[in-house]
Amino acid sequence: MSKDKNPRRVADNEAMAKTRMLRTSPQKLNLVAAMIRGKKVEKALTDLTFSKKRIAADVKKCLQSAIANAENNHNLDVDELVVAEAWVGKNLIMKRGRPRARGRFGKIVKPFSELTITVRQVEEQA
Repeated sequence: MSKDKNPRRVADNEAMAKTRMLRTSPQKLNLVAAMIRGKKVEKALTDLTFSKKRIAADVKKCLQSAIANAENNHNLDVDELVVAEAWVGKNLIMKRGRPRARGRFGKIVKPFSELTITVRQVEEQA
């Protein structure tokens, strides 16, 4: 009398990794995510390694997690993986402030984001 197995959220030739609470705005994170969409994973890792954006290190960590999930959990070939999707979402916003002149209050918002990366195994055409 056990529960049914949870269905997979992605296809049989895909694997996914998600990172939450990344301390950057979704707009800035999307610039880095757009840089790797549709590329082979080795090229995407190289681009993230040499990127000057601060958040690129966290995106690289998420991509490496997706690659490890594909290899260990779903038995996919790492050499044939492509970044199928990389999408960005909003998370919480810390609200801080700073006193300004004439009794006013300067609002400082510190946004957080989340990143989801899906890798797909694609066979190369000869």
